[in-house]
Amino acid sequence: MTTRIRGTDLTPRHFKWHTDDRVATITLNRPERKNPLTFEAYAELRDTFRQLAFASDIKVVVLTGAAGNFSSGGDVHEIIGPLVQMKRDGKMDELLAFTRMTGDVVRAMRACPQPIIAAVDGVCAGAGAILAMASDLRIGTSRTRVAFLFTRVGLSGADMGACAMLPRIIGQGRAAELLYTGRFISSDEAERWGFFNKVTAPEALEDEVRSQSRSLASGPTFAHAMTKRALHQEWGMAIDEAIESEAQVQAMCMQTEDFARAFEAFARKQSPVFEGN
Repeated sequence: MTTRIRGTDLTPRHFKWHTDDRVATITLNRPERKNPLTFEAYAELRDTFRQLAFASDIKVVVLTGAAGNFSSGGDVHEIIGPLVQMKRDGKMDELLAFTRMTGDVVRAMRACPQPIIAAVDGVCAGAGAILAMASDLRIGTSRTRVAFLFTRVGLSGADMGACAMLPRIIGQGRAAELLYTGRFISSDEAERWGFFNKVTAPEALEDEVRSQSRSLASGPTFAHAMTKRALHQEWGMAIDEAIESEAQVQAMCMQTEDFARAFEAFARKQSPVFEGN
């Protein structure tokens, strides 16, 4: 299904795109190589998440991978090889342009107002682990393995915001271990550490994600967007500044019709039906 944004069709070419009942699903779709990312895929993900800010018909985004794997990260032949050649050619400007573009994917995901659910099966490594990290919720399976592999290929663990975001999810010491060693962690370990919100059997992942996404999609759209913005922006705030910011956000939410609908439904002992305004 095609989503129209600002008068144009959103029809990605480098991953699968599907919408159903206010939920958009992005599927990384190179299963023969465990869904690696290319230069074009990075750029299209960045542009798609930017455009979703204007997609009023989309309430939730699901990010997943095809055929039993999430993503193995940057494609060795189509990204790593060309980057090494840029290094040999002394093209520091092109290397920096690439690393800034990949960081822009995370910026776009965090600025996208819709909650993003990462449905993570199988391999979730390198930039794939970053995409899961940058999502709002992460659901794994019993066979999922997660690794931030950058130091294993001679790069810093500081990639696409990992040194800022991962410690906030799993703690400073655990993040340091993963970013220094690049080791894989099991789904059980990832759940204990707080990286995964929930772990399911592989065959139950689709149903679990569908249930979670439908629940969020039926919630108050503006309030969800404000919650996501606050979770992101308040990382850099002192507590007093955060309290004031949340006071302003909550006052704005109190002006929505969904807030009134919730009260009226409560008074009638009914469940509220939110309409997103």
